[in-house]
Amino acid sequence: MGTNPFHNALAQLDRAAELGRLSPRAHEILKHPQRVFQVAIPVRMDSGQTRVFEGFRVQYNDARGPYKGGIRFHPSTNLDEVKALALWMTVKCAVANIPFGGGKGGVTVDPKSLSARELEELSRGWVRAMYKYLGPKVDVPAPDVYTTPKIMAWMVDEYSRLVGQWTPGAFTGKPLGIGGSAGREYSTGQGGLYVLNAVMK
Repeated sequence: MGTNPFHNALAQLDRAAELGRLSPRAHEILKHPQRVFQVAIPVRMDSGQTRVFEGFRVQYNDARGPYKGGIRFHPSTNLDEVKALALWMTVKCAVANIPFGGGKGGVTVDPKSLSARELEELSRGWVRAMYKYLGPKVDVPAPDVYTTPKIMAWMVDEYSRLVGQWTPGAFTGKPLGIGGSAGREYSTGQGGLYVLNAVMK
């Protein structure tokens, strides 16, 4: 395996297609994301200067339902990583028989270096760049690396403002007080524990 995460994901897909006797047509379709967005997000920093951050959303495949997948804020996030994660999300939803497709998003940023106001402006800016392509029946983003319930609250608020009505179903991972799910905060870690227990047996 090389260092390009999307190439690695495609190699895994090839192996899975062989083992699962996937049809050549389905295999070929799954090699390509349906839509790829790369957006520029200007943020007025506390210093008064403007910085432009690079944002992404990959809508990989919606054959099984609306695109679904997290948004990560990380300094090493890039398009190939997001494409790989979106492919894996597509497969994960299918294997778990969840009626969603696969998507993923990200912003190349070290969120720890931003003030709360800068982080809010960045979060809302990502939504402004993408909102026409999101929604409960289209693409439902979620939290991922360094995106918190507070960030999801800013995002769902911005989305709702832009579409003209409160739309809590547009984002998951929100605080409980505005429609979040109990258990969401620790669900990923709990899933990892289930896998570890199964491996140890």
